[in-house]
Parts: sequence; C-alpha cells; structure tokens
Amino acid sequence: MKLGRVVGRVVCAQSLECFQGLKLLLVQPVDELGRDEGAAVVAFDAARAGEGDLVMFESGKDAAQANPNGWFNPLDAAILGVVDAVNAAGAKAQGSAT
Repeated sequence: MKLGRVVGRVVCAQSLECFQGLKLLLVQPVDELGRDEGAAVVAFDAARAGEGDLVMFESGKDAAQANPNGWFNPLDAAILGVVDAVNAAGAKAQGSAT
C-alpha cells in the first residue's frame, strides 16, 4: 500500500458500467513525511475519504478487487483507508482534521 493525499475529485459524464456509483478522487502520492512523490492518480474511494485527507491506497490490478461492482474491471487504484497519523523515525505526517 501507498500513502497519498486527496487533492480533488474526478467527475465523468459517461463511464463504464463497473464505475457506476463509485466516487473517483484525485490522489497525490506522498512519502511518510507528507511530501509529494510522483504524479497524481485517479482512485476510486472505498473508504469514504474527502479532499485533504491522508489516505492509504493500492494501485495495480489488486485495487480492482475492492470494487463493490465486481473484481473484473479496469480500475487500477483504490483508496482503502483514511490515515489518522504516521510516525516514522521521529517525523510525523498528520491526516486532515475532517
């Protein structure tokens, strides 16, 4: 799993049936200190996250298994949890206050 911060929402006027009812969020991967790492990804939200939340997400085909509409789909990133805090070697990254 990876850490990320929700930086936006993705809205689709039309999408595949397996995306129906899913909330798609834009996630900026971050390191354990909360610093940006790489390009943002679109992930579906299985954890009721919101903008500004620190989240843990999975990418790759394993993420598709979290889709409540069935595991056989093209989704490749899923938010699996909202993180309260990260403690790593004396440094701290905090989740949002929401």
